[in-house]
Amino acid sequence: MARTDLIARAEDLRQARTPYVLATVVRAQRPTSAKPGDSALILADGTLDGFVGGTCAESTVRLQGLRLLATGASTLLRITPDVPVEESVGSADEGLIVVNNPCLSGGSLEIFLEAIIPAPLLYVYGDAPVARALVRIGAAAGYDMVTGSPDGMFELPGDTSAVVVASHGRGEEAVLEAAVAAKVPYVALVASRKRGDVVLASIGADRERVHSPAGLDLGARSAADVAISILAEIIAMRPAEPSMADGEAPARVNAIAPDHAGVAADDPGREAAVAVDPVCGMDVAITPNAIHAEHGGIDYYFCGSGCKVAFTADPHRYLTHD
Repeated sequence: MARTDLIARAEDLRQARTPYVLATVVRAQRPTSAKPGDSALILADGTLDGFVGGTCAESTVRLQGLRLLATGASTLLRITPDVPVEESVGSADEGLIVVNNPCLSGGSLEIFLEAIIPAPLLYVYGDAPVARALVRIGAAAGYDMVTGSPDGMFELPGDTSAVVVASHGRGEEAVLEAAVAAKVPYVALVASRKRGDVVLASIGADRERVHSPAGLDLGARSAADVAISILAEIIAMRPAEPSMADGEAPARVNAIAPDHAGVAADDPGREAAVAVDPVCGMDVAITPNAIHAEHGGIDYYFCGSGCKVAFTADPHRYLTHD
């Protein structure tokens, strides 16, 4: 894929609010097939569009890219055959990951991985002063603000972070019911406590999921103050961002049963499942297109076709439990 095509593809993903990781080769020590400036996009299903090296390097980039999609972080990835697997060091939080790749032809690669995560999507319904202030202040705070009329069609994207209704009593119930049904993390109604109780009484058992009055009690006086208090409440309820340093790394398995092979990281908020290449010992992301082979009713995953060929030629050589 030409770089211009890659840039166009990245823009399409951004417009569609699809998370991805941009991988760019910044240093290549020969012999390598990649060169500085080569780049690729990694999607949450493991798809890798572009070129950052051979299949073994791509396998490492794919796995680390999927991990970054779960954390939202960016890092420099160094792939080298010079560091033993057990001495591979670094974390995304430290800004550097060093990964041993014994399959490389002898060179090393340094690749910058940048996670591109869409801004939180906040829907505002209504045209009250609070609604207008929220749109203005939310945009300045980095939110992707969308406005709409409760009288129009109402379809919420699956990644909507918040829905705030400030419509002075017009169409409130339908919007609130749709937002609750869509399991939007934050749903709020701008109304007095008394009027809010009346509105919420009509939307059923899930009324406790709607914040009314909207926003934290900060002593707000103006429409802008109320908008700030709503954003503060959204921030207060936001889950902590996952970090690879916060807990243990995903379990590494030598192989999995075929019935459980569909554990690809198609959710950008979930860590990629990891298998260990039985030939070279590399970690491999388990994705729908991952290179694998079945032996004895078990699927084994490989960093590249060379390891797969070696394994299928003599599985017993690489399986200590056989």
